[in-house]
Amino acid sequence: MRKFNIRKVLDGLTAGSSSASQQQQLQQQHPPGNREPEIQETLQSEHFQLCKTVRHGFPYQPSALAFDPVQKILAVGTQTGALRLFGRPGVECYCQHDSGAAVIQLQFLINEGALVSALADDTLHLWNLRQKRPAILHSLKFCRERVTFCHLPFQSKWLYVGTERGNIHIVNVESFTLSGYVIMWNKAIELSSKSHPGPVVHISDNPMDEGKLLIGFESGTVVLWDLKSKKADYRYTYDEAIHSVAWHHEGKQFICSHSDGTLTIWNVRSPAKPVQTITPHGKQLKDGKKPEPCKPILKVEFKTTRPGEPFIILSGGLSYDTVGRRPCLTVMHGKSTAVLEMDYSIVDFLTLCETPYPNDFQEPYAVVVLLEKDLVLIDLAQNGYPIFENPYPLSIHESPVTCCEYFADCPVDLIPALYSVGARQKRQGYSKKEWPINGGSWGLGAQSYSEIIITGHADGSVKFWDASAINLQVLYKLKTSKVFEKSRNKDDKPNTDIVDEDPYAIQIISWCPESRMLCIAGVSAHVIIYRFSKQEVITEVIPMLEVRLLYEISDVESPEGEQAPPLPTPVGSANPQPVPPQSHPSTSSSSSDGLRDNVPCLKVKNSPLKQSPGYQTELVIQLVWVSGEPPQQITSLAVNSSYGLVVFGNCSGIAMVDYLQKAVLLNLGTIELCGSSDPYRREPRSPRKSRQPSGGLCDISEGTVAPEDRCKSPTSAKMSRKLSLPTDLKPDLDIKDNSFSRSRSSSVTSVDKESREAISALHFCETFTRKADSAPSPCLWVGTTLGTVLVIALNLPPGGEQRLLQPVIVSPSGTILRLKGAVLRMAFLDSTGCLMPPAYESWKEHNVPEEKDEKEKLKKRRPVSVSPSSSQEISENQYAVICSEKQAKVISLPTQNCAYKQNITETSFVLRGDIVSLSNSICLACFCANGHIMTFSLPSLRPLLDVYYLPLTNMRIARTFCFTNNGQALYLVSPTEIQRLTYSQETCENLQEMLGELFTPVETPEAPNRGFFKGLFGGGAQSLDREELFGESSSGKASRSLAQHIPGPGGIEGVKGAASGVVGELARARLALDERGQKLSDLEERTAAMLSSADSFSKHAHEMMLKYKDKKWYQF
Repeated sequence: MRKFNIRKVLDGLTAGSSSASQQQQLQQQHPPGNREPEIQETLQSEHFQLCKTVRHGFPYQPSALAFDPVQKILAVGTQTGALRLFGRPGVECYCQHDSGAAVIQLQFLINEGALVSALADDTLHLWNLRQKRPAILHSLKFCRERVTFCHLPFQSKWLYVGTERGNIHIVNVESFTLSGYVIMWNKAIELSSKSHPGPVVHISDNPMDEGKLLIGFESGTVVLWDLKSKKADYRYTYDEAIHSVAWHHEGKQFICSHSDGTLTIWNVRSPAKPVQTITPHGKQLKDGKKPEPCKPILKVEFKTTRPGEPFIILSGGLSYDTVGRRPCLTVMHGKSTAVLEMDYSIVDFLTLCETPYPNDFQEPYAVVVLLEKDLVLIDLAQNGYPIFENPYPLSIHESPVTCCEYFADCPVDLIPALYSVGARQKRQGYSKKEWPINGGSWGLGAQSYSEIIITGHADGSVKFWDASAINLQVLYKLKTSKVFEKSRNKDDKPNTDIVDEDPYAIQIISWCPESRMLCIAGVSAHVIIYRFSKQEVITEVIPMLEVRLLYEISDVESPEGEQAPPLPTPVGSANPQPVPPQSHPSTSSSSSDGLRDNVPCLKVKNSPLKQSPGYQTELVIQLVWVSGEPPQQITSLAVNSSYGLVVFGNCSGIAMVDYLQKAVLLNLGTIELCGSSDPYRREPRSPRKSRQPSGGLCDISEGTVAPEDRCKSPTSAKMSRKLSLPTDLKPDLDIKDNSFSRSRSSSVTSVDKESREAISALHFCETFTRKADSAPSPCLWVGTTLGTVLVIALNLPPGGEQRLLQPVIVSPSGTILRLKGAVLRMAFLDSTGCLMPPAYESWKEHNVPEEKDEKEKLKKRRPVSVSPSSSQEISENQYAVICSEKQAKVISLPTQNCAYKQNITETSFVLRGDIVSLSNSICLACFCANGHIMTFSLPSLRPLLDVYYLPLTNMRIARTFCFTNNGQALYLVSPTEIQRLTYSQETCENLQEMLGELFTPVETPEAPNRGFFKGLFGGGAQSLDREELFGESSSGKASRSLAQHIPGPGGIEGVKGAASGVVGELARARLALDERGQKLSDLEERTAAMLSSADSFSKHAHEMMLKYKDKKWYQF
């Protein structure tokens, strides 16, 4: 928003005036910066478009599983109506049922590129997988009955649907209409039976005779139904409820699993009693009594092999006395029984076999087990049944994700470096075979830049992921908890009691990709700085600092200042020696009144630490207890490799540490930071008499503070103390968090609230610190939750030896700026409007022999990153871009005039703001709590995009949402999945090419050979003309009120909504052609159907004519 039109007049003046003093005079006379109009902004609204790209991670709350043995594609359905399809590593797809109802069953049309899903709301859907983004072709909604089980025979178009009432309906999957043929429960069971048999739990056809259908009812009754004669051939009854049924491939026997942990094997022709009853986990009693009942066997599969014994594979069935035992999959092969323990409960499993034909030897080679939070594939061909190494990125939630950062356009050597150190961390003992789910084909990787995602976790681990070209692969895992002593028992936890659980949880990650310096802030008010090294080292003593950040308001002047920070550790600013670790601080650990004092929350190890290649601890900084009060949570963090500094802040104040000299440079309360120009009048109060009712760090269950305090109310002390640990994985997922209330009322008094100004943003840069400055210099910009921006000047010693000997001098500059709402992000532009990244030192191996090290030290230690500003004259101005929860401002420097201002939101607040590069330009991208995603041009802050994206924002999304360069963004959509999206028009257009193909043309294997004698005397597989049996001509039409047919939204590529501009027009034209082609082919099919029905009609008419040809009229 421009303030004065007079700027246009000033344009001419500026062009003519060459001297810097004249320019400065003009700038002071006319506050709105006079050089802005020179900057040509290239970004326009048409460069932006929002769309989801890919979803990574384990499907949250899985409920169903299916596999196409010819296409080699795996499908997983979830309780929220999501569908995830997996092919070869790198080929993944996510779809969603609009209703959000749970998926109860999935059935592939094998080798047809289609899938049927049955949902808990009694709908069936047919998905077309022959397009990159699968779409629903047809839906069928059952109105009067509840769907419980479906079965689609191989190479058949008739789907059997069992219901809760015990009836079976038949659906034509081509037209998705019901056949008039119905198997009613009362016809299926014996007339003498007085009770209802219960819902249908199983349907399958005899592998050797398609005309015989095996129906399992929940009560324990199994019926073999003859489809042609429409009556039951045999009925098998057992007094225990049935959970599943499976055929032997010869069709002479089948096996049932029951609720008392037994398996019954039946001969088809002997319905009186089972041939064999097995209790796999039951204790056999000596006196011939029945074994003790066990837990239900939820599923059984019966798979045969040519050379040897069949496999019987089952889940569940453990005895009741195995309390606390993990869920098991049992594999029975001949006389051997293997019990495979799983980490989570089993949702479903499938045996992968060499043949899709049910009437051939199955030759099972693997079992895919879908667990509640994992997917496991077991190799049946190797001794000991090892598992396959899972190539999909399904371990995002191994420990709950607590924060997330996303970096696009990283240095090219970074991913190989992380991969090489991560490769050593891989587990051993996997199956030697290749991953068998290898269907589909990869898309074309249109992106040439590398992308890295970093996730911080509740157990203190940090994972680096290669996210280039819409794939995801774990590169390296760092365990930050390794530097701390683990408590052996509950009594040994004197210091960590401020956090109930997960004391190492990561809250904030600050990473410099160029120098590879990593800094993390954890929940126990600890900060760890890491350096990257390819060499293994043994650190004898872990360097450690303890910082006493005190927030005190009283009439007496605060005793601590920046000159002498009251630290328990001896710190000499000219002392380059690492500080010895102090597990017990030199000052007394409890004050005179018995309150805990000067004690950190965690205890650093005092034994030598072996550090593998990768990230190695450089320094551990811990905030300590102050007079019985725990340290406050760290709310912001920044590291700079060029200056050798790390800075962090919370609601007590700010601390800066020189990690090269291991010295504390600055330790200030927020009030001292503001000094005399503090705008907020704060009442003196007694120091820490009453503990805040917010309960400190123990309030993990509320899940509130996001990285860098994104979701915190500007003045709420309560929120700044709470941690955003993902309680999402607990059953009461996000219930408390689904609405963002910004009420100013909290359990803390308003005076206390005003006084608790937290540090919410930190940014190192080389710019003008004061109005009078003629040249930029290193400084730190500090933003607070009350919208104050302060500048701290840094005076750095020269590089080389001097950097380690002379102190860094830090002094507040007096510069103060104001915004509405908490400050979230800051960045700096040069006079041409290009982004000026903070200075950095390029990475080099620091664990090298001594002589080389000396030479290295002589080199200049502070190379400033190459940025467009470095080549320009010093007198040229710069711009500071500051984004707060409510507004964005562009400040002209050094004059400090507000050049542009944009009020982003009045009613909501910004959760995340990032200054990012896109199409050789830069913009400000914001994500609001009301679900809007917005972008603004820089420096003029013109609105370019405003899209309502998320209807509901919960704490997990707020905590993990981040934008990065080249129009990429991501957030944690569920506790186990990352959703990536793009706001770049170019990426949206290229997305179709980048996505993989799920369907690839594959020849269906040949049917098994029937053999000469079987062909001669019968006994081979009996085929059935289902069309004749279930078609309208013989079975009539189904009742209209039974089910409603709903045409699907798309058989065409799902690009309809994505079109704008010329490319959009082309896409629309292509779409119209495709649709026309599809309509023509539909017409062709309909004509063929009409022809065949006319043909059958004429045949019937002819038969009728022959039948009545010779009859007289009185014989009719």
